[in-house]
Amino acid sequence: MTRLNTNQILALILALVALAYLAMAWQIPAFPLPRPIDSELFPKVLGLSLLGLSVALFLEKPKAQDIPDQLDPEEQAKPLWMRPWSRVVITAIAIAAYALLLVPVGFVLASTLLGVGLSAYYGYRRHGVNVAVILGVVLALYLTMTRIMDVYLPTGVLPF
Repeated sequence: MTRLNTNQILALILALVALAYLAMAWQIPAFPLPRPIDSELFPKVLGLSLLGLSVALFLEKPKAQDIPDQLDPEEQAKPLWMRPWSRVVITAIAIAAYALLLVPVGFVLASTLLGVGLSAYYGYRRHGVNVAVILGVVLALYLTMTRIMDVYLPTGVLPF
């Protein structure tokens, strides 16, 4: 029996998450009035996409350069908060903070803070461009969801 590599183990975990998500997505009731795109379509597409990507990750063959023989001294010289696993933890904390701040602060402000904060953390230094682009995308999403699709998003401290 061959040993599973790290990508295959992660793929199995993601596949289990996708299957649980799909099981919940299939329990979303259909809207009583007929619509071309119903409320359960997006969760089903999302779950199937995650399941498909999990299968692709499981079947991917690792390349020799993907498996380092020893720890990179350049990575070890970086401060703890800039190392790869620290970045994963800090990103997860940022997303959790985003989820907690979404209702009290509002979608626009919380999403902008998340996008600007993470892009600055990951090294993007043109802050003016960064704020303009992220704010433009967040406002476009907010207006599309609230004005066109009639989806409620929390306004928070902003008046709109």
